[in-house]
This record gives sequence, structure tokens and C-alpha cells, in this order.
Amino acid sequence: MNLWKEFTKGFIKENPVFIMALGLCPTLAVTSSVENAIGMGLAATFVLTCSNIIISLVKDLIPSKIRIPCFIVVIASFVTIVDLVMNAYTPEIHKESGFIYSLIVVNCIILGRAEAFASKNKVLPSILDGLGMGLGFTLALVVIGSIREVLGAGQWLGMNVMPMAYIKSPMLVAILAPGAFIIMGLLMGLIKLVNKGK
Repeated sequence: MNLWKEFTKGFIKENPVFIMALGLCPTLAVTSSVENAIGMGLAATFVLTCSNIIISLVKDLIPSKIRIPCFIVVIASFVTIVDLVMNAYTPEIHKESGFIYSLIVVNCIILGRAEAFASKNKVLPSILDGLGMGLGFTLALVVIGSIREVLGAGQWLGMNVMPMAYIKSPMLVAILAPGAFIIMGLLMGLIKLVNKGK
């Protein structure tokens, strides 16, 4: 098993958002700003990596008929940790999109990696899989969030990056739900086009 390949596959080749079309609900919900995108990406990376570690350690102890509920309990434990820490240290982000973080429990990326990878592999490859997929998810969120924030508000991470005339009347659809669908669809199509040309 090539550990570097396991770590990097989530960046582009098997990116959870752009290639596998997983985790689209939080992607659409939190990418109206880069700050929220980074917060969700880091939270999901933490939960994904930690749950992969625990599941790869206890996989042989869990009867196969109850493995999914057991995986959800493990994932929910780490989501609770993230929720409490974010509420304590980043209350503004938590107040704005804290309800989305609770939905990480049923995020199909995390449950999918637990079932497809961590439950069948040893600890080290599972750590690298979780980190790589989490960082790939974060990368996708930041790219989509950057485009939406710049087009929809004329800002990036709260800093003005467009002329004042644009900021006064930005393309608001970019930070609304239809804008999220359009931008994500265009990026997915672009990546498919690039991959098809290889």
C-alpha cells in the first residue's frame, strides 16, 4: 500500500465534493463565506481523522450487523467535541452556522470513509485517508467559498477585493442557494473536462 497515494487521493483524484459528489449539503450551506468554509473543513477533517482511527482500532470487535450504528456513535462523539470546542473558542462562527456542524454526524463523506476504508484497513493508512479526504473537502469548500464571497460581496475573508462600485451592488445571487449550485456545477464540470483531457 502506497501511503502517499492514500494521503493525496482526496485532493483531486477522489475529491469528495468535485469527483465523488459527497457532502454536498454542508458544501452548499457553509460556502457563502470563506471563514465558514474553513471552519467546516477543519471540523470535518478532525472528525474524519479521529473517527477513522477509532474505527480501524475496534473494527474486529464490532459485529457486522451493528457496525453502522457503532460507527455513528463514534462519529457523533467527535462531533460533540467539535461543537463544544467551537462554541467555547469561536462563538461567532458557531452562532452563525453551528447547526450545520451537528450535521457532520450524518455527513456521507465521514460515514462513507468509515465503512469503505477504516473498517477494512490498519490505523496508519486510515489516518492518512482521513487527513487526505478532510483536506480535499476543505480545499473544495475554500475554492467554492472564495468564488461565492468575491462575486457575492466583493470581499475575501472580510477584506474588500473588488472596487467600491462593485461592492455597492455585487452579484448577490452568488451568495444565495442558486449561486452555490451554479458555481459548484461549473467547477465540477471544469474538473471533469480537465480529467477527460488527460
